Parts: sequence; structure tokens; C-alpha cells
Amino acid sequence: MTGEKQSSTGSPKIGEPAFLAVGKIHRPHGVHGDVVLELLTDFPERLRPNAKIYLGEKHIPMVLTSARPHGEGLILGIAGINTPEDAGKYRNWIVYVSVKGLPALKKGEYYFHELIGMNVFDETGNRLGELTSIIETGANDVYVVNGDSGTEILLPAIKEVILSVDVERHLMHVHLLPGLLDTEVDEIS
Repeated sequence: MTGEKQSSTGSPKIGEPAFLAVGKIHRPHGVHGDVVLELLTDFPERLRPNAKIYLGEKHIPMVLTSARPHGEGLILGIAGINTPEDAGKYRNWIVYVSVKGLPALKKGEYYFHELIGMNVFDETGNRLGELTSIIETGANDVYVVNGDSGTEILLPAIKEVILSVDVERHLMHVHLLPGLLDTEVDEIS
């Protein structure tokens, strides 16, 4: 990942969020105000005591006092939340972290927020459209491109298709495999 570029106002660069969702609070746990968190991140290790988190759409800053594994998620202690009643107020709230300080990724790996909004071109330089979403599958991700021609293009995130990604310039070049732009579906007779 490249470093975050910020304007003089401290705002994130255009198209880049200031926060990333890392989990969703499900319910209170125990009598001390802990909460059960469903993980929405591949990096749960960043959720540790003294880590700063942000709760809800207004990104209320909070500090973790504890974090421990629980099933496929975590149980979090949050400073200032000391009773089950306090914790219950945050049921179904999203937990965010700042994009500053995100773990570096290996070469060729990208955070979704770095890819969304990219201009996608084929290998001959023809603009195909804008990458608008990413579908996570078991084998590989699939990039959804809203085509300039009004079609939706699904691109498997494999090296044979994704030729280059330029995060700084917000550009992606791809090789279209035969059939990727075919919009007709054979009818079963």
C-alpha cells in the first residue's frame, strides 16, 4: 500500500475514505460492558488494547481496553462502556479504524478502497469503464466494472486478466479473455 496522501485540510484524497470498517457489534457480552464483534477485516490483530477505534456513522472515537478471540470474531472491551446496558446502545454499530497506519500489503495486493473508482482500460488503451465493486469468491475476487457502453463487465482478479494497477494514477489495465464482454445468454430449450 502506498502512503495516504492528504490535502492541507487533512481530508483524504478524492475517492479515498478516512475510515475503514473492521467489524460490526452484535451484542453485549458479560456484565462489564464487553461486546461481541463480527470481523469485517483480514487484519484482526490491529484490534488490541489501547488501539483507537471509531464507532458508527459519526465515527465516535473510542479506545479498546481489551480484545480476545470469540468464535469467528472478537470480544472487545471499550473504554467508557462499563455495563451491558451501555454496550447494548451500540448493537449493530459498525466499528472503524483510520486508514492511517493500515498494515502494508505485499506487492500486487491492494485494499478495496484503493481499487474502487479506478478507470479500467483494455491492453490497447480503450477505456472500458469504472471499477465500482468487488465480489469476494472462494477462488479469486471478481472486479465489477460499469462499462462506458452501459454494460457490466465482470473481471476475474487473476494475473492473466489484470495486467497492471496504478494506485497513484487510479488506473487499471486488463486483458479481456474471450467471452468477458459477451452479454447474450444462451437459452435452455
